Amino acid sequence: MNSIIPSSEDRVSHATDAEINESIATATELAVLKFRGASAAALTARIEELKREWDVERTLELNAGLLTAAASFLVLKHRRPGWAFVSLAVGSFLALHAVQGWCPPLPILRRAGIRTPAEIHEEILALRILRGDFVTTHDPAEALQQARRSGLQS
Repeated sequence: MNSIIPSSEDRVSHATDAEINESIATATELAVLKFRGASAAALTARIEELKREWDVERTLELNAGLLTAAASFLVLKHRRPGWAFVSLAVGSFLALHAVQGWCPPLPILRRAGIRTPAEIHEEILALRILRGDFVTTHDPAEALQQARRSGLQS
């Protein structure tokens, strides 16, 4: 049964232009290829770096929080209720994003290469496969394919 509301995991990629999704996927593939023959320590360091990478959800949350706080400050400081419309718009956009996976800043963030949690986890999983955590392979392309097929979490 198809729903007009995409799953939480797929909603951002469905709301992102296919060309941008492909660009992000290619960048991930190139990132994994850089680790061909890398030591376990190098792979572990990259995995730890990826665990700290800000995903699109966290970036949007910070953006919404800062804009709402700034608008609220301006309403209180300058007693101009018009600034409250900024908070209203931001809240509406955040609700739209929660349901549909799209909001006005999303195309800009995705073009900047900010990835979804699933896209980041895919790279982590490919590196863990290269490191030998699950399946032994030293081929980065095969590791990425295994990561995409497995659906394992990091």
